[in-house]
Amino acid sequence: MNEIERQIIFDLRLKGVGYRAIATVLGKSRDSVRGFCKRNGLVGDSSVVALNVKEQMKNHLLCTSCGRPINQKARGRVRKFCSEHCRRKWWRENPRARNRNKSAFYHYTCQQCEKEFSCYGNKRRKYCSHDCYIKSRFWSEEDEV
Repeated sequence: MNEIERQIIFDLRLKGVGYRAIATVLGKSRDSVRGFCKRNGLVGDSSVVALNVKEQMKNHLLCTSCGRPINQKARGRVRKFCSEHCRRKWWRENPRARNRNKSAFYHYTCQQCEKEFSCYGNKRRKYCSHDCYIKSRFWSEEDEV
């Protein structure tokens, strides 16, 4: 069973689909689907499974991105993701979840092209883009003509 099939089983099980229906969709046996579900805590009545998994994600027992179990350490911050890959993937797919403070936006005028721009979280920015930085740093007035 490959990663795509595992994800399909997980998604369908959360939607309340039974073992036999999932097995039919994937072309697998009911027992192989049921075995996967047992190993990953997706057993029982399908509607109860969906509620349990959502509750486990809320309590950070399962990865927010992929739904795999997370081994929490005894001390320190509570983990929300099982790996760095899952963390980056989730933040890439959910950019609106970032809590951006309005006071962290800075407004500047580019030293090269004199265009106004704003950036998030960088107090020392001088240029609106990398191209403007390169032009300012390495080009002379003779090159621009």
